Amino acid sequence: MESRIFLASPHMSDEKYEQKYVKEAFDTNWIAPLGENVNKFEEELASYVRTKNAAALSAGTAAIHMALKALDVKKGDIVFCSTLTFSATVNPVIYQNATPVFIDSERETWNMSPKALEKAFEKYPNPKAVIVVHLYGTPAKIEEIKRICDNHNVPLVEDAAESLGATYNGKQTGTFGKYGIFSFNGNKIITTSGGGMLVSDDEERIQKVRFWATQAREKARHYEHKEIGYNYRMSNIVAGIGRGQLKVLDKRIEQKTDIYYNYKEGFKEIKDIEMQPIPENTKPNHWLSVITLKEDSKVKPLDIMEALEKENIESRPVWKPMHMQPVFKDYDFIKVEEKPVSEDLFLRGVCLPSDTKMTKEEQERVIGIIKKLFD
Repeated sequence: MESRIFLASPHMSDEKYEQKYVKEAFDTNWIAPLGENVNKFEEELASYVRTKNAAALSAGTAAIHMALKALDVKKGDIVFCSTLTFSATVNPVIYQNATPVFIDSERETWNMSPKALEKAFEKYPNPKAVIVVHLYGTPAKIEEIKRICDNHNVPLVEDAAESLGATYNGKQTGTFGKYGIFSFNGNKIITTSGGGMLVSDDEERIQKVRFWATQAREKARHYEHKEIGYNYRMSNIVAGIGRGQLKVLDKRIEQKTDIYYNYKEGFKEIKDIEMQPIPENTKPNHWLSVITLKEDSKVKPLDIMEALEKENIESRPVWKPMHMQPVFKDYDFIKVEEKPVSEDLFLRGVCLPSDTKMTKEEQERVIGIIKKLFD
């Protein structure tokens, strides 16, 4: 059998930047949490996305949790959240004993619908926060969504876990709201094996997050705690990997973009296949290349996934919307269209292999297998 083609797997730099920083940590015996790599990774990431402050944490989920805690989200509060996402976006809302209200997608971006968001504000005038997701590395209509939030005096949190390096009108995703979060999970465009980052222009709040994330230990000779803390800080080893990965982020975006356009060219004659759209004024990072099949297509998403699986090629369905998940079934869902856009995308979508280590020949093989299904 041919070697496996992954959906998206870790890709260390050819220059071995990561090993250099990790070696420095070993050489100085500074492998425990905090240290030079953590401080520098925060500075370098903040500089890359052009924000003032960053806190390196153990996961993107931890970053969302800390953002909500920094906004004083608590029991009884309502938080609006994109429904078409991974559960990590909404789980921290539950950690804070708050109530999520899920917002449907729109067709132009697949992200949170501004119209549905306005409708949500009509029903729930006083939510504590809004969490918007930039799905698969494609920016949401973030300026419009921020304008709506500002009009209602509600803070915006950007889940940019999938969209590091993507821009809207030249501005980095994750920097429009009060807080932005990034993920460095193993499948992301750059990885630290695990880890995340919270960014904000609010220095006082970021310092507070760092405090909470190191078990809320007060400055005293003994162990003194006045607040509940969390073991959420990134380790110096992990941060070293992140520093090395950040050096090749632009290269990875170029590679992911090439993969997207190779698929687009490969499928141009198949009328039943549509790529995820690229919204106006945006530059996605194309973390994953995703297609949808027309409703009346003879080939279904499962046909594609099974055909690829037989050839040792990984693919996935589009995220199952949060309002469809059994664990969240009792929470409200706001839509504009009669048939929810997010449900439609879930039923018709396939995430194709988007691995930056995949060769052009391997991608052509993926395209060939899919095209054969339409013969």
